Amino acid sequence: MTLLEKIDWKRIASLPQIELQRLYHGRGFQHLDTCHINIEWLSPVILIILYKEETQATLEQLTEKLLLQMQKINFLVKSVQVQYRCRDHAPTQLLWGDAITDFIGVEQGLKYTLSLGRNQNYGLFLDMKNGRNWLRENAQNKSILNLFSYTCGFSNVAIEGGAKRVINLDMSKAALAVGRENHRLNGHDLSKVKYLGHDLFKSWGKLKRLGAYDIVIVDPPSLQKGSINIERDYPKIIRRLADLLNSGGVALLCLNSPNLDFSFLEKILMHECPEAKIIKRIDPESHFINVNPERGLKCLLVKF
Repeated sequence: MTLLEKIDWKRIASLPQIELQRLYHGRGFQHLDTCHINIEWLSPVILIILYKEETQATLEQLTEKLLLQMQKINFLVKSVQVQYRCRDHAPTQLLWGDAITDFIGVEQGLKYTLSLGRNQNYGLFLDMKNGRNWLRENAQNKSILNLFSYTCGFSNVAIEGGAKRVINLDMSKAALAVGRENHRLNGHDLSKVKYLGHDLFKSWGKLKRLGAYDIVIVDPPSLQKGSINIERDYPKIIRRLADLLNSGGVALLCLNSPNLDFSFLEKILMHECPEAKIIKRIDPESHFINVNPERGLKCLLVKF
């Protein structure tokens, strides 16, 4: 079976052309021969992400086949690019078309600033769509704390869903600036949103003074030098949540490390906050499911 035959073209064609979506999730390890490849549709850009080297000839052939298939479903492609996550600094190379670097992507009617070629991540994590959907549906009149907020994807869906206010915290002021621009793009009431460019572990007092919160989102990077180490720091976060949340408040705990499973979170909860109750797991969309779900994205909804 070729890579293109592994792609669910019916699913892709069923969504609007402008909708951000993953064409192929090789990192789900359903097919070992292509488990080093992800392919994104970031209209009008196809982004091929490599976790292992491929020859230029192979990439050119893949580009040609993708262009033909996208033409068949009437999706207009203006650029095909490849990002080498297998190389230092994850450089991006143009394979075909226009050198598009900065543009606006759309997910379920909301606009997001995307950027290719400068950073490892382009501005939105597509596998977290179901988590964002849950928040959008449950944000009405809620006070929300968004930890490790990156470009404020959770914040945007929260305000769109009627949140009373959102506090975004991230060490990267540049990421928060993109998040602020995303809110502007979506015409949101900016007075409802606050941005804290702080180190979380030095900011508990300030966060508590700004609280309490009805919902806390915890979506840390697996490892960020000088910022967070998941195994060391996740217990510290769980330990503080009960003090930040209103009685009956909930937290969405996210974990995207392939080396840590659901039991990692469950054991921390049992040890640090035994009164907390796991309500449910929020799984990613079906095409993101890992052959071993414990190695993929993990999200737990927890009531305190």
